[in-house]
Amino acid sequence: MSALSLSTLPERVKVCEMGPRDGLQNEPGIVPAADKIRFIDMLSATGLGVIETTSFVRPNAIPQLTDAEEVMAAIDRRPGVTYLCLAPNMRGLDRARAAGVRAIAVFTAASEAFAKRNINMTIDESLATFSGVVKTARAEGMWVRGYVSTAFGCPYEGRVPVENVVRVASALAEMGVDEISIGDTIGVGTPNQVVDVAGALQAQMPVERLAMHFHDTRGTALANVVAALQMNVEIFDSSAGGLGGCPFAPGATGNVATEDLLYMLHGMGIATGVDLERVRDASRFMAGVLGREVASRTYRALEADACRVPA
Repeated sequence: MSALSLSTLPERVKVCEMGPRDGLQNEPGIVPAADKIRFIDMLSATGLGVIETTSFVRPNAIPQLTDAEEVMAAIDRRPGVTYLCLAPNMRGLDRARAAGVRAIAVFTAASEAFAKRNINMTIDESLATFSGVVKTARAEGMWVRGYVSTAFGCPYEGRVPVENVVRVASALAEMGVDEISIGDTIGVGTPNQVVDVAGALQAQMPVERLAMHFHDTRGTALANVVAALQMNVEIFDSSAGGLGGCPFAPGATGNVATEDLLYMLHGMGIATGVDLERVRDASRFMAGVLGREVASRTYRALEADACRVPA
């Protein structure tokens, strides 16, 4: 008998779409704001509950996202959809508030070397910076998410101890962050690590506050999702078409593709409320903008099926 019992898995999962921000920020060229706006609007029509749209960081830090205000002013904000934006400091929060943003995210790492390379701060410095941001945002009724990157491995330090992940995630939880996303930034994680990390975190905080963010660099993202499901995790980040990567992690691919995640979850009888065909349409649009095929295996299979001529 199979060790995997579907009756013990969550009945429903929340999918958080990362494509417009985490996906497009790693493109070598600048995607026009009008195309980003259409991409976000198409994703808004899929049933996704959370869409990470842009980042209010210094313009010279991520040139691909210098149009944050323009994008947020023009998207069609649908009821029931949370439009999440990164706001790493008070200046970013001020810009986000002025743009009408009601949900922000802060991000740090579980490895010191990556934090230094990525945000030019130590982990403790980043947590100190975020404390004021989170306090102010929560006081204004904003929803706040926290990201812990390199939770399974670091390109500079190698394997990351589980206790490092727990320390950083617990600090974010104590600040009052509503949801904490645990990231396999460079795609080195395996299911046994997921069980270890998820178990250690659940000893410190409710599983309802935990999300998992897997990259598919080594082809283990979906296996890691299944392991997390077995640990009762019900929130997963993904990227339409599998867009993305990490400029500080050479060779890292994008997040697990939203189409691949949806195909697997729906096939397992787990509800998401997200329309796979509409996500595919959004990925097709962005593939045309980028002038290349996207990474999602499910997307490619569906496109191939559509091109077949009946005998």
